[in-house]
Amino acid sequence: MRALTVQPGISGSATVREMPEPAAADGPVVVDGLAMGVCGTDIEISAGEYGQAPQGEDHLILGHESLGRVREAPADSGLAAGDLVVGIVRRPDPVPCANCAVGEWDMCRNGRYTERGIKALHGYGSERFRLQPEFAVRLDAGLETVGVLLEPTTVVAKAWEQIERIGSRATWHPRRVLVTGAGPIGLLAALLAVHRGLEVHVADRVTEGPKPRLVADLGAQYHTTPVGELNLDADVVVECTGVPSVVFDVIGRNAPDAVVCLTGVSPVNRTLSVDAGGLNRKIVLQNDVVFGSVNANRRHYEEGARALAAADTHWLERLISRRVSLADAHDALTRRPDDVKVVIDLQDAG
Repeated sequence: MRALTVQPGISGSATVREMPEPAAADGPVVVDGLAMGVCGTDIEISAGEYGQAPQGEDHLILGHESLGRVREAPADSGLAAGDLVVGIVRRPDPVPCANCAVGEWDMCRNGRYTERGIKALHGYGSERFRLQPEFAVRLDAGLETVGVLLEPTTVVAKAWEQIERIGSRATWHPRRVLVTGAGPIGLLAALLAVHRGLEVHVADRVTEGPKPRLVADLGAQYHTTPVGELNLDADVVVECTGVPSVVFDVIGRNAPDAVVCLTGVSPVNRTLSVDAGGLNRKIVLQNDVVFGSVNANRRHYEEGARALAAADTHWLERLISRRVSLADAHDALTRRPDDVKVVIDLQDAG
């Protein structure tokens, strides 16, 4: 079978190659890969910045954003041939830590978890893959064109779960939400905010292309004004850019009792001049909370699947700005200015 592979740590090593059929040890559910979503993680791994091959191998099959169709499944798995499925990314550590032991592997405490397509496990960027039933999430048949968006949706499903848990510390009736960044994570965060009946604002520097219209068609407001100049007094901020200056701007400008969720991963070795005392004073005196969130566990996948099923499929389809064949996968790993979500068609021979 063909698969998109890299040699971790070697920039420019991404290539489509013939690979053995997936190992039976990966699970009894055999899946025909339909699509692989590409995100910054895949691009950074292909640039040699990180990534880890399975033990004893020198290459890694990329792909943690998946969509496939079940070919074979055990009778007691809850799955059947023809079902649309998405594979969960993370696997609990083998010790396990207290969180992994109860299925909260997204909150692993000792760092010994593994991840499909990222850390020590082959990913889903292949014509076929296998899954254990507990790591396969079934989707409605009507989501075939957009089901590859489930994994990024899980990131914001978890973020909103945590936001609402934190908000429940007091009498809290959030009204206004600011999302920074109109990439896939930001747009999906805005979607889930709209589903909650909140007033939604999305800030991004892009002035042209599909992003402003996608936001408007959600019923949200799009801003190109620098975040530091917006006076929205947001009750909730979901920061999706990872840009250090934006991170500090959103922490410093929000409503009392606000909750700020950071989902963007910032580059290292960037320095800023920050009034740390003033920032601390503001956070303390206004009872603000700032927290980070990454990855997801099974319940977030299930919540994400429900959110996609409830959304306008045509709007979701517009998030996918490019589809490329597996043979042309290298094109998907090169960013273009008008990209939102790029998807690799795993069954397209090219």
